[in-house]
Amino acid sequence: MTPPSPPPPPTDGLLTAGLRNLRALAHGIAHPSHAPTAPFADSPRQWQRILPYVVVLSLTGAFLPITIVVLTGSYDVPGALAGALAVAQTVPLLMLAHRPLQAWWIVLPADVAGALVLVGHHYQDNVWPWPAPVLIGYLFLLLAIALREKRRTLIGVWLITGAACLGLGLAFPDRNDGTNALLFILSSVVLVIGGAVRERGEAQRRLSEAQTLSEAERAQRTLLEERARIARELHDVVAHHMSVITVQADSAPYRLTGLSAEAAEEFGSIAASARESLSEMRRLLVVLRNDGTEGERAPQPGIGRAQQLVEATVRAGVPAELSLPAALSAPGALPPAVDLSAYRIVQEALANVVRHAPGAPTRVSVASDGAYLTVVVVNGPSDAPGSPLESGTGTGHGLIGMRERVRLTGGALDTGPLPDGGFRVAARMPLAPSSDPSPEDTK
Repeated sequence: MTPPSPPPPPTDGLLTAGLRNLRALAHGIAHPSHAPTAPFADSPRQWQRILPYVVVLSLTGAFLPITIVVLTGSYDVPGALAGALAVAQTVPLLMLAHRPLQAWWIVLPADVAGALVLVGHHYQDNVWPWPAPVLIGYLFLLLAIALREKRRTLIGVWLITGAACLGLGLAFPDRNDGTNALLFILSSVVLVIGGAVRERGEAQRRLSEAQTLSEAERAQRTLLEERARIARELHDVVAHHMSVITVQADSAPYRLTGLSAEAAEEFGSIAASARESLSEMRRLLVVLRNDGTEGERAPQPGIGRAQQLVEATVRAGVPAELSLPAALSAPGALPPAVDLSAYRIVQEALANVVRHAPGAPTRVSVASDGAYLTVVVVNGPSDAPGSPLESGTGTGHGLIGMRERVRLTGGALDTGPLPDGGFRVAARMPLAPSSDPSPEDTK
């Protein structure tokens, strides 16, 4: 017998949802959503870090004396009372740079108190309840809030501002000249504009962060793809040698006379181990070639085929030359990994010349001093008119692939532009096996 299913959770009613939204608004206007730091605090330029403080000092320095003059001259408010009101209404503007919401909690009650004070003073032919300095200063305050706070906080500030305007208008309808409605309308405009600017800036920041992550992921994916491609090619090289070992070990008892039973058994063990290793490598090859590209099963090329690359480059319209000693182009003259890496470096470098510098004179030089193989591909500036065949930045596979190949052999790679507008690719790979990558290529 299955236990009864639990009852569904109760849904919120209209009253519950309204109370929850009111609590969210109250929390928004009571708790700032940003750290108490000024805008541009992380800017590398000092003048940008100082600019917000200069602005708030200028606003406070301008509004404080103007408010005192207006209160005493136009509304006949006593000097001490006018000074106290002006200080309460304008000095909190100094907090606009880092704590605008807290400044609003001081300025709004001070503005309401100032409006109540002006009821008992001469205000004929003067605006009420918001004199011009008070109204403009309050709009600057709302703009600072809109540029820093979230949308629900802006809604709460706007509603409380509207409630203050409505309350004063209803309390003194015969003295109201419409500035309370004007402030309510202007406050909505300022909050909408400031909020839109803030949200657009946040969207651009998130987009920039996403692009940065995307570029990093694309570079990592390119690196992994190149490593997989190199692994596939090197697998073919190693598989060839493992096949040779298997054949030689299997045929040794037939080719060599006078072998003892122990030696023949040892050759059989070697052949069995080689066949097992070859089977494991073939299973690995299936995984590496998960894209189904059967064409890569062909034997891997070596530097001896560099002449074919140069000839194809010349047919593409690039005047290219090759310097390759005959001793290096002979089969088996170089270690398989170095031989394959040298060919791929020349192939990619020439392809880059065709794509990015069509018509540029190019020279390929391959040399060896017995310990190292040096491959240099240098091209001059493009002589062909017009733009390159590929004006974009490309996938990034070329240089990454060359660097990975050279790093695999323990060599060093140097690439970069030349003063005359050309480009140079230089690789130096040891001919003896090396398990430690070059420090230059591990940067």
